[in-house]
Amino acid sequence: MPSRSVLSGAAALQPSRRTVLASLAGAAALVGSAGASPALASSDKQKKGASPRRITRTAWAGDAFTAGQGSGTTVSAAGLAFAAATSTRDYADPHAAGAPAVTYEVASWRSPVVAPGFGLTELVASWNASTPGHSWVEVVVRGTADDGTQTGWYVLGRWAASDPAAGGAIHRTSLGGQATTYATVYTDTLATLNGHTLTDWQLEVRLLRPVGSSDVPTVAALGAMASALPLDRTVAVSATGPACGTTLAVPTYSQEVHIGHYPQWDNGGEAWCSPTSTSMVVAYWGAGPSAAETAWVDPPVDAQVDFTARNVFDYTYNGAGNWPFNTAYAATRGLDGFVTRLRTLTEAEAFIAAGIPLVVSVSFKKGELTGAGYGTNGHLMVIVGFTATGDVVVNDPASHLIPDDNQVRVTYFRSEFENVWIPRTGGIAYVIHPKDHPLPAAPAEANW
Repeated sequence: MPSRSVLSGAAALQPSRRTVLASLAGAAALVGSAGASPALASSDKQKKGASPRRITRTAWAGDAFTAGQGSGTTVSAAGLAFAAATSTRDYADPHAAGAPAVTYEVASWRSPVVAPGFGLTELVASWNASTPGHSWVEVVVRGTADDGTQTGWYVLGRWAASDPAAGGAIHRTSLGGQATTYATVYTDTLATLNGHTLTDWQLEVRLLRPVGSSDVPTVAALGAMASALPLDRTVAVSATGPACGTTLAVPTYSQEVHIGHYPQWDNGGEAWCSPTSTSMVVAYWGAGPSAAETAWVDPPVDAQVDFTARNVFDYTYNGAGNWPFNTAYAATRGLDGFVTRLRTLTEAEAFIAAGIPLVVSVSFKKGELTGAGYGTNGHLMVIVGFTATGDVVVNDPASHLIPDDNQVRVTYFRSEFENVWIPRTGGIAYVIHPKDHPLPAAPAEANW
């Protein structure tokens, strides 16, 4: 079970797999529960902002999958689909006690090699997929190290839309114990090791169904964000952008309402900041689960939060905070979802101006975020707007640690919020929106 570290006596907000920025390969990397967190380091040059925040995101969707190499798959405007088995594979679900191995038919698709133009130190993949019946998908990545060595494949997720108790194939899971000389995976994040960087990366998605099945798993979108970040302790407050004075009508849900609910999914609301934030954004787009879908939830207050927690839960991480599992869940609701990093709140304002709220990951000590009243080594909340002067309006699911949806909407000072987000988690954000709702124009080094 992942460690949980919470500051200043506040309730645990997210299982702590990345507590602070650590020095890996000369760039910021976020350490998970598998390793200790080295002390922060920051040079005078970096403090002056001379080191750029290098972030790119590359993705394929619909007909764009023709750019890769398929094996047993077909490509259409809807994306990638299982067509014919090219191999078989035995898989025993490690979270189904005593269950025998099942033999699956496998088809796959391999992306082109992507060179981001810098030595990356972290990568987070995202996918939008459908896994009917007893089908599932596995996403893996490899790269070329700075010494010219091609790494092996690292598993970034084994995923099915539903858990077995709801009719799904497998318990969705990340995979531990993958460290090599060059890199490892901290739950959902490929991170380089031993001073290495990667000059390129390549994804592969494997589509699996039981032998003899007619299930057709599909992948509508697949991509990854690669980054190399400076080791800054603080960042200068960014210029205000186009969203000043705009607040989006995102519903407010408190994770504290759910404390004690369904302890099998990480002890309920105490650690449900991610699914609570995701459910707020999904509800904003009118894509939440129906009353029939949530009929099993007891008590039924804000039932879609419990529903989301169940459907994003990572059974190896033993938590509901797996970033791409949250965006993959949003995609099962008919939305498009992916994980990226943003460089500034100015970039976040572009999304709010486009009508798109953002789920963001922050970390702070008590007192660093005026008005929060708590501290946390890892927490998710939703940026929903900006005041006329540029301060940040958020739906904080742990606001005041009070179990009341009416306490969730709060405003934080721009400079404080930017500094508990950008240097602490590298600016991690979930972008969730309807497929026909356009994103804002991306910057030259495109991170969306």
